[in-house]
Amino acid sequence: MLKQVSIYAENRKGTMQKITAVLLKENINILGSVTNDSAEYGIIRMIVSEPERTVEALEAAGYLCRLTAVLGVEVEDEVGNLNHLLQALDDSNIDVDYIYLSFNRESGKPIMVISADDVMEVEMCIAEKGFSVL
Repeated sequence: MLKQVSIYAENRKGTMQKITAVLLKENINILGSVTNDSAEYGIIRMIVSEPERTVEALEAAGYLCRLTAVLGVEVEDEVGNLNHLLQALDDSNIDVDYIYLSFNRESGKPIMVISADDVMEVEMCIAEKGFSVL
């Protein structure tokens, strides 16, 4: 199971650069991210090398952050593998809140980051279906 940092930030010019500057100063590596925005605010979700320290540093810089558990599922880099993963979840009647892509720097394989209501249940389901959960 992975820890994801969710950062709530104003949708303003330079915001992302200010956040990444904090991480640079703390020598924290961004391993995967996705940004969802609205007219005024956005949510930046990240998998980082040091989640707890990331939250501390960003909160000290004035950002509202939250740590949540998500799953990282390593898949082969082949056509249809995301579909197979989503089909396995659908077959098990598991609702996915959102999904985004990262990469395993060691194996070079894609990692699908999955958020769902009960990550423990999802982890067991996916493992039973032969997927590699990080």
